[in-house]
Amino acid sequence: MKIRAISGDISAIKADAIIISVFEEARKPEGELARIDKKLGGAVTKMMKEGEVKGKLSEIALIHSLGKLGAGRVAVVGLGKKAELTQDKVRQAAGETLRYLKKKGVATAASLNLGAGAAGISPEDAAQTLAEAALLGTYSFDKHLTKKNNNHKEIKELSIVAVASQLASAQKGIDRGVIIAEAANLARDMTNEPANFMTPTEMANVAKKLAGDYGLELTITEKKEMKALGMGGVLSVNQGSAQPPKFIILSYRGRKTEKVDIALVGKGVTFDSGGISIKPSEGMGEMKGDMAGGAAVIAAIGAIAQLKPKVNVVALCAATENMPDADALKPGDIITIMNGKTVEIISTDAEGRLTLADVLCYAVDKLKAKNIVDVATLTGACRVALGDITTGAFANNQALADRLLKAAKETGEYTWQMPMYEEYKEQNKSDVADIKNAGNRWAGAITAALFLSEFAGETPWVHLDIAGTSDTDKDHGYQVKGATGVPVRTLVKLVMSLAK
Repeated sequence: MKIRAISGDISAIKADAIIISVFEEARKPEGELARIDKKLGGAVTKMMKEGEVKGKLSEIALIHSLGKLGAGRVAVVGLGKKAELTQDKVRQAAGETLRYLKKKGVATAASLNLGAGAAGISPEDAAQTLAEAALLGTYSFDKHLTKKNNNHKEIKELSIVAVASQLASAQKGIDRGVIIAEAANLARDMTNEPANFMTPTEMANVAKKLAGDYGLELTITEKKEMKALGMGGVLSVNQGSAQPPKFIILSYRGRKTEKVDIALVGKGVTFDSGGISIKPSEGMGEMKGDMAGGAAVIAAIGAIAQLKPKVNVVALCAATENMPDADALKPGDIITIMNGKTVEIISTDAEGRLTLADVLCYAVDKLKAKNIVDVATLTGACRVALGDITTGAFANNQALADRLLKAAKETGEYTWQMPMYEEYKEQNKSDVADIKNAGNRWAGAITAALFLSEFAGETPWVHLDIAGTSDTDKDHGYQVKGATGVPVRTLVKLVMSLAK
């Protein structure tokens, strides 16, 4: 989709449809909507009186202009109550509207710069939000379909109508929004791919393409080198797989120093059968998405490289499958992580924390990263606790946690900080090794995070458990059924904040 900022009279713009907003408390058309209503002979006024246009958030009314406007149709979308407006509500409403228009076969659309000037939203931020909504809300994953239906039509062009004096800032916002939304959609693409396509090798290929396109430094560590590094966590999980593991390291240098300001670590289990502790067959196909964290950090650094903040960032992902086989890791085994700590294996289905442990050690000991954020579809327990709405955040440093939570709030990717009390560590104690990889069924998301904290050490660190939020089972707002791309936008926002 081509997205551009233009100025002019929206009622005269030639397009398949135009988008106008209304607030819930409005009793009659105001501003641009009033001018549109006049040209339509009072159609909007009549619909408001009859309750067909209420202004409720994301409620859409479609009006055919019958040749009275430059556009064939007018979509009137509700933004909810004006006093409660946020950028994310604009993003939700715009995403819903553009997906609705896409299904109606609209190929060209124009929209006012929704939300600009209200609730402290600048024209630049409004345009960024609208661009994100357009690309996120109309996303589809259809590459394996041989026959397309109406859901796979495309809006080819969106014009955002801004005041002439604000045109440059609106375009700047659009350009930023496109970069960030395309990164989230890349993470969606990677996560939606079947595991026979998105193998560890293919994850490395995606990283290679990003490195080539945006000038990132790339290192792909192979199995032999991983053995030399002592990456016992990744290698033990990989024992049952025919697919070779890949340790992917993408580096962005925004300032002239070797110091790493932040390391973004992603879980990259491209298919998780559970291993010997095998999962139930029902729903196992969803485990193709167990690399969503790795997809998120790879996609995020691609966006960061285009936005060019003065920060040094490294994205790391140890990609592997977790499969049952004669050589597979077994319950009762003891393995050694990169930093020398031994781990008793209670469940081979608690494998993500083993791969992350090695990568965290690398970020701490080899990179000397100042800050670390890891992202993982780590525990079903987090999904039980927070559902599919909110990501769980766990931290050993409140300043970094606060910065990340602020970024998450600003992007609309709901995130909630969970406790990390020392008493929970009791569940991770082992009689035969330094630590065990699973406790009992209680507080599983917390004990998993505490396991990871053993390998983050004193480095400021936040763990994001996206087990519930990496995927959605229905279209809503700017989210589309399937992979969500969470938390790409939060990671980008966080890194940009570090540059200020």
